[in-house]
Amino acid sequence: MNRRNFLTLTGTFTGGTLLLPNFLHAFGSQTNLVIGEQCLVFIQLNGGNDGLNTFIPYENPLYYDLRSKIALDKNEVISSNKGMAFHPALKDFATMQQNGDLTIIQNVGYPEPNRSHFRSQEIWQTATASNAYLNNGWLGRYLDLQCTEHQPTAGVNFDNIDNLSLKGNEPNSITVKDPNRFKIKNNSDDTVKLSDNPQLDFVRKVAYSVAEGSDDIQKALAKSTSETSYPKTGLGKNLEWIARLIKGNLNSKVYYTSQNGYDTHDNQIKIQQRNLTELNDAIFSFYSELKKAQLLQNVTLVVFSEFGRRVKDNGSGTDHGTAAPMFIIGGGNKESIIGNNPNLADLDNGDLKYEVDFRSVYASLLQHKMNFDATKIGITNTTLNGLF
Repeated sequence: MNRRNFLTLTGTFTGGTLLLPNFLHAFGSQTNLVIGEQCLVFIQLNGGNDGLNTFIPYENPLYYDLRSKIALDKNEVISSNKGMAFHPALKDFATMQQNGDLTIIQNVGYPEPNRSHFRSQEIWQTATASNAYLNNGWLGRYLDLQCTEHQPTAGVNFDNIDNLSLKGNEPNSITVKDPNRFKIKNNSDDTVKLSDNPQLDFVRKVAYSVAEGSDDIQKALAKSTSETSYPKTGLGKNLEWIARLIKGNLNSKVYYTSQNGYDTHDNQIKIQQRNLTELNDAIFSFYSELKKAQLLQNVTLVVFSEFGRRVKDNGSGTDHGTAAPMFIIGGGNKESIIGNNPNLADLDNGDLKYEVDFRSVYASLLQHKMNFDATKIGITNTTLNGLF
C-alpha cells in the first residue's frame, strides 16, 4: 500500500474512529513547532478560475470586444484601481485591499503551460518545470528540511485526500476532513512487533503520525473558539477550523485547503458569481477572526488556481487558458498590485502571456515568511520583489 492510499484511509475521516495497536507507541512522542512563528495558508481554486473576470481590466475596450457574452459591465465592477477592478462578488477583497492587507499579483503562470487540470495542478504542487516530474511536493520537501525531527502536524491539509504539495519523505503533514470526528483510539493488541521490513515500518510510522496528529489537533481545538460568524459552506468551515488551530497554538507551518467548481466552460456568469461569493465570504470571516485576535501579521493567506481561462469567450463560458492573478492576504504584505495589467493585444495563440513565474512567489514566501532558502528544495527562481 502506498503512502497516498494509506493516508486516504487513515488521515481523512468522514466519521468514526481509528483503532491503532499499542506497538505504535514505540516511536515515542514529539513536540510542537515553536510558538509564534509564521505560517502559510493556501486556498487552491480547482478547475481553473477565470482571472479576467475576477480582477477585471474594465477600462480596456478589448475586454468587451473579446468577451461580448460574459464581460462584466463597467457599472458592476467595484474598487477600481489603475484600470482594474474586482468582480462584484469580491466586495470584501476590496475592503481588505483598502485596509492595506491584500496584494494582487497579475499574470502569474509558468513557461510552456499545460492545460490539463491534473498536470497543471501537479506542476504547481511540485514547483517543477513543465517537462519535469517529482514524487514529492514543494511544501513536503520544505518540511523535510525544516523539521529536525518528525512533526506530524507541521502541515495540515483540509480535504478528502492527500495533497501532493505536502508530500515528503517523512509524514510531517496530515489530512483531515472533520477535526471534531478526528479522534484516534489505541487497542490493546500487544502482540504486534516492529519488523525488519522498512516499508511496513514506514506504514506503521505513518499510522503513529496520524494518531499523534489527532491528539495535537484536539488539544489545539480545546484551547480556542470561533469569535466570528462563518458561512455554512465547505470552504467556510475549513477556514474556521484553520483559524481555531492557529489560535489554539497548533503551530503548523502550513495549512492547505481547496474550493472546487471553477471549470466554467459554460454558464460561467452564474457559476463564478456563486463560487466567488463563497470564496469572498469565507476568506473575510477568516481574515476578520485573525485580525481580531491580532494574528494576521503572522499568517499569510495565498489564493491561486492551476491556470486561468482563454481570453475570448466561447459563447457562455471560457476554455482552459494560462496566466491568472494570485492573491496574498495578511502576513505584512505591502498592499500593492504587482505586475502589468493583462495585455489583451499581445496574446499567445489566444492566451495571456505570463509575466510572473509562480515559483518566484513561492521563493518569496519561503524567504520572507519562513526564513528559508528556496534553492534548497530545487526552486531556483528569484524572489518576487515588492510582495513583503
